[in-house]
Formats: sequence, structure tokens, C-alpha cells
Amino acid sequence: MNTQRKVRLSLGDSLKILGPYVYENFFEQLKTIWFIVAYLLLFQILVLGLPIVHAIMIGVGIGIVAFGLMFFMEGLRLGLMPLGETIGAVLPRNSTLPIILGFAFLLGIGATFAEPAIAVLRSAGAGVQPDQAPLLYSLLNDFANQLVSVVGIGVGVAVMLGILRFFLGWSLKLFIIPLISLLCGLTLYAHFHEMLQPVLGLAWDCGAVTTGPVTVPLVLALGIGVCRIVGDGDAGNAGFGIVTLASLFPVLAVLMLAMWHVQQDDYYGQPNYTGAPVIEQADSAPEPPRSSASRREGFTKDEFDRFLRNGTPASDYELKFAGGSPQLIEGRIVLDDSTLILEKRQALQAKVVSKSVWDPSVQFLQELKAGGSAALRAIVPLCLFLLLTLRLVLPERLRNRDEIFIGIAFAVIGMSLFILGITLGLTPLGAQLGSNVPLSFATLTPWGAEGLREPLFASATTGKIIAAIFGFFLGYGATLAEPALNALGETVEKITIGAFKKSLLMQSVALGVGLGIGVGVIKIAFNIPLEYLLIPPYLLLLGLTLISSEEFVNFGWDSAGVTTGPITVPLVLAMGLGIGGNVPGVIDGFGVLALASVGPIITVLAVGLIVSRARSGQPADVA
Repeated sequence: MNTQRKVRLSLGDSLKILGPYVYENFFEQLKTIWFIVAYLLLFQILVLGLPIVHAIMIGVGIGIVAFGLMFFMEGLRLGLMPLGETIGAVLPRNSTLPIILGFAFLLGIGATFAEPAIAVLRSAGAGVQPDQAPLLYSLLNDFANQLVSVVGIGVGVAVMLGILRFFLGWSLKLFIIPLISLLCGLTLYAHFHEMLQPVLGLAWDCGAVTTGPVTVPLVLALGIGVCRIVGDGDAGNAGFGIVTLASLFPVLAVLMLAMWHVQQDDYYGQPNYTGAPVIEQADSAPEPPRSSASRREGFTKDEFDRFLRNGTPASDYELKFAGGSPQLIEGRIVLDDSTLILEKRQALQAKVVSKSVWDPSVQFLQELKAGGSAALRAIVPLCLFLLLTLRLVLPERLRNRDEIFIGIAFAVIGMSLFILGITLGLTPLGAQLGSNVPLSFATLTPWGAEGLREPLFASATTGKIIAAIFGFFLGYGATLAEPALNALGETVEKITIGAFKKSLLMQSVALGVGLGIGVGVIKIAFNIPLEYLLIPPYLLLLGLTLISSEEFVNFGWDSAGVTTGPITVPLVLAMGLGIGGNVPGVIDGFGVLALASVGPIITVLAVGLIVSRARSGQPADVA
């Protein structure tokens, strides 16, 4: 006879039990974002000397991001990960190779659509001017669904080939070397093509967007299950390489999509273009919350009368000359018959355009509804696919069904809140700071302010170097805060039997990401084509890959995947686009994520060569 009775808890008792759990998980997520947010805030306030516009909205958004990540990661743990691990353990044992590869392909596509950063990619085209980059504009606006679809297909192909590699025992080098060679060749081709060249930054950044908190755990679970079946018992080494392929094939997919549209002549401005016409904004209607930088403040009538009385202009002025014949005489510049012009130096106004602490154009309920709709479209199809696979393909009964369904609900809620928080907090913060970073080397209108402000440094080169240093420490600190890097460090220390210490790997990866973001800022500030900064590092990586051992190649290339977390991607992407929108001559701000991804691979493989030689007792020849 069953004598068990259900225990009924009051609301107060339930809160006492759940309170510490929620508190711990919430602050666990705060620990992953506090550094990068605090760093951005302090840089704008203390270094640039500017207030945070719409501060309450940004603060609320950051808090919602933390809550969203708390629910989302818990949903992954309770719902998606058990499904992925069950399928990864049972599918390789009960199915044929074609079925396994087909499942891997569909899993890659579904996981890509469920990535939170994909929502950021969908909205990245708002600031692209169609007359400057017609194909890039159309890819991000007219063909946005196609763009996300081909990125998903690229990840699906990558996961499928990664699983096939485990079955056949192929080296990762057999995929990396020809794939990187092909991508470098296509990048060079695009460099000399007027329409394709602006697309390169977007294409390479797409590789960083795809390796996030959904894709990586699910494909690793499948990889570990396959490796157990095919005889590779080293679970710590299993799964390596899939993340690398999942970050490279989307680049190829986007480049191929761009080339296809070039052949079709159906992008903006071309004969076969069928998109909506672009409405040009009049100069008198500047885009909020910024004011028109072309409107200059001049001397007032009182200041002019005072100048007539005493011959002394206001202290804040610039003296210019027009016409005349300048000559250098005894170390002095002498101008004959010149017109002297006194202009009032433009300064930052004391007040921002909008006094409100909340952007009036952002409607909370509408954004929450949009985030919920996007989350349902992303999470539910993926979960249905996993559940149908268990039900129809595998003779496996679903265990812990209640927990799994709760986890799926948590994932939907978490992603909804995360997308809302991105809209309210991280994207405005990144765009605001990105728009203001060029103040270190250029005269511009600060974000949300009136009037012009002169650069912080007299030398533009010095200011650009300071901006690059800012980017370096942003990438370095944000990377060390990524939880995935800590897990990767523990795995690498285990499979190298302590030769490659966890702390050494974390520092190597963080240093590489910092250098990558710093170089990315330099790329935008000096308007350097991305291919000049991207192809040489990848050619270097081909050499390092050839002379490195298989284990170091595996986790060295995968280290780039842990650097592009759900916080880093939207912030860095928004910041890069903000900087690019305020540097004259720069079409867009894409490419920073791509450079942030290649940096850690170089540093990890270089340190890996030193570690492997030290482990074998040979002197490390660092030439």
C-alpha cells in the first residue's frame, strides 16, 4: 500500500526555498556581465566625460538581460541539454550513418535559429546606407531571412562534417587547411569586387555569431555520443573541431549568397531589385536622439558688439584665413591680402537632446511581445525536432518529462527577456559608447547631445591608439568573464595531463581576443580594409596548424568559439557599428568580431607549440 503523501507548501514556504536558488543563479549571470558593463560605463563617464543617455532604460535592460540569461541557461540545463545528451548517446548506437548525418545537419540549423545573437544580426542593417553599400544593405534588410537561413545551413553542414570526421577518424587539419585556403581566396576575390568588398566584414562576423550557448552544448553532446560509439573513449577530447567548422562554414555560406545575388542583379539599385524604395531623410529632420552635426553655433549679437568695443573676441574661437599669398619669412608665416575669419569653436552643449531617462521611441510591452514571438519561433521548433527524433527515430522513452518541459518553458521565457534586455540595455549602451569612442580622435556630435565637440587628443593618431587600447582591455576583461572559457580551460588541462594549465589557456585566449578587438578598432579608425588585417593572420595560422599536434589544433581552433558569448557579441557588434557610423569614409563597423575570433587561435597555438616542446624536453625555439 502506498502511504506517500504529497507535501503542500504555502507561497511563503515556496519563496523561502526558491529564493536562495534564484538569488544564486541571478548573481551568477551578473558576474558574467558586470565587468564589461562597468568598464563601458566608466570609460564613457570618466575618460570621455559624457553622461549616459537614457540611463534608467539601459540599467533596466541590463537587469533584464541577467534575468533572461538566468532562465535561459536553466532552461538549457533542464530541457534542451537532456534531450541533446539522450539523443547523442542513443542515436549513434541505434541508427545508420546517413540518419545520424541527417540529424546532425538539421540540429545545426535548428540550433542556429535558437541562438540569442541571431536576433542581433537581424537588426544590424539599420545603419547601412544603401547608396554606399547596396549589396550589404540588401543582405541585411531585403534578404535578412535568406541571410539567417544560409548561416544556419552553414552550421548544419559543419556539424554534419564534424560528425563524419569522428566516424572516419580524419584529422581536423584535413578540413581547416583547404577551407581556410578557400576562404582566403574568396576574400581576395571580393576585395577587388566593388559590391562584394563591403560584405566581407558581415560574412566573417557571421562565423562568430553562430557559436553561442545553444549550438556549442548541443553539438558537443552529439559529438561525445558518437565518439563513444566509434571507439574514441576520451570524452574530454571528444567533440573538439565541430565548433571550429561551425564558425567557418557560415562565412563561406554568406559569401556564396552574396555572389549569387551579384549574379542575379536583384540587390538595391540593380535592374532586378524588387525591394521597398528607400526614403531619404531630409536634412531638417535629423534622426533621434542625435542632433544634426551640420548646424553650427555662431557668435551672438552681444559678443559681436563687445568685439567692436574692445577688439577682443570671446575666448573660445578659431582664427582662419581665406585668400592671400602666404610666405615663410624668418620663421614666421606672413600672409598678404588675406581675409581673417573668426569662428566660434563648437562645444558640447550642457544638456542632452532628450531629458528623459527612457527613450520615448521604445515601447516596453511591444518589445516584450516581439521578444516572446522571436523566442517561440527559435526554441519551439528546435525542441519539437528533438522530441520527434526521440519518439519516431529512436525507441527511447522520454525520462524526466516534467523537468524537460519546464526547462523548455524556461528557455522560451529566458530568451524573450534576453532579447528585450538587448533592445533596452546592451544595444543602446554599445551603440552609445561606440558613437562616442571616436571623440578621442575626431570632432563630432556626442550621442544624444547638441553641437560639436573637439577630440580629446590634439593628435588624431594618438587618439586612435587610445581607442585601440580601450578595445584591447574591453576584449581581455570580457573574455576572462566568459563561463565557457573556464570550462574549456579545465578540459584542456585534463587532456594535456596538466601540461597546458587552465590559467595559461585563459590568459592566452583573453590576450588574443583583446588584441583582436584592439586591431578591430584600428581597422575602423584608420578605415583599413578588413582583408588586409584578416588574411595575413589566417595565413600564419595555416603554418601554425601544419606544425602543431592534433590535440593542440583541436582545442586551439575551438578556443575562438568560447569568446563569442551572448553578452560579448551584441555589445561588440553594436560598438563596432557605432564607431563605424562616426568615422568619415567608413561604410560599416563589421569585422571586429572576426578579428576577435582569429586572435585567440594564434595565441593558443603559439603557446601550445612552446608547451609541447617543453613537455617533450626540447628547448622552446621561439624565433
